[in-house]
Amino acid sequence: MEMEGRRREVVVSSLQFACSDDISSNVASAERFPLSPLSLPLFSFSLLLEKKVNFAHNLLCRLVREAHAKGANIVLIQELFEGYYFCQAQREDYFQRAKPYKDHPTIARMQKLAKELGVVIPVSFFEEANTAHYNSIAIIDADGTDLGIYRKSHIPDGPGYQEKFYFNPGDTGFKVFQTKFAKIGVAICWDQWFPEAARAMVLQGAEVLFYPTAIGSEPQDQGLDSRDHWRRVMQGHAGANVVPLVASNRIGKEIIETEHGPSQITFYGNSFIAGPTGEIVAEADDKTEAVLVAQFDLEKIKSKRQSWGVFRDRRPDLYKVLLTMDGNL
Repeated sequence: MEMEGRRREVVVSSLQFACSDDISSNVASAERFPLSPLSLPLFSFSLLLEKKVNFAHNLLCRLVREAHAKGANIVLIQELFEGYYFCQAQREDYFQRAKPYKDHPTIARMQKLAKELGVVIPVSFFEEANTAHYNSIAIIDADGTDLGIYRKSHIPDGPGYQEKFYFNPGDTGFKVFQTKFAKIGVAICWDQWFPEAARAMVLQGAEVLFYPTAIGSEPQDQGLDSRDHWRRVMQGHAGANVVPLVASNRIGKEIIETEHGPSQITFYGNSFIAGPTGEIVAEADDKTEAVLVAQFDLEKIKSKRQSWGVFRDRRPDLYKVLLTMDGNL
């Protein structure tokens, strides 16, 4: 039986956007979306290989402002959005893209924008920490405060996704951030394949899960399409934990010169928003610019989560096998 109570609504939205090499057309595209209400916009777009960081900043600022004009509270942008997904290749020169967390220019710019607009912005970046390197995300609150970082825990290594060459395994553990609008859990791309990560964040109080990603075709097998698998796994996280989930992915074809010649990935977009039973409430396709919008009452979902019993009936004493690699205690 449902009881009447207070409401705490969050409207989530996804913006999916593709860039060309023509800066003027990119800007024009970024400004042409019609107005609609949203609160947690999700961006997906292809990016230039060249290190046109100022252009990337200007584009993203336009997108964030567009989201704010539509009522955004929390603005999610895709993984490593400052340029192409460079992990297709093992190249020493790409380490030049890494910057220290402190005084990072993109984070600083997003802090100013977040404070100006009163929005929360998770900022993905390639972090240099002395001799270590991480795939990291800084969570900027609506007053511009940096709430801290999460470093990607699970690092993939396969054709086209050679992240172990660049990134150390994250050492922050899974974290939850209390923002002005909601308590959020943010993990990064390959993390989304692991149910333990989602459960760890919700156990710490996450009300909405966010997954910025960069995933598409497989260079070694153009017939392999993981998009449905990718989506269903995250739908399972939402349903198993009874929380909404927002997934952001880029679109577009990116070609990187490798030691073996050019490598190509076509990123398949399909950014989506799932409800607390894992249902898809908004989704984009693999090519088209799109704005996804969905509204959730976090208090109502909290009540459902409590009454459903999936956290009440947990048996942590039986889960010690999860602390092993081979299942042997």
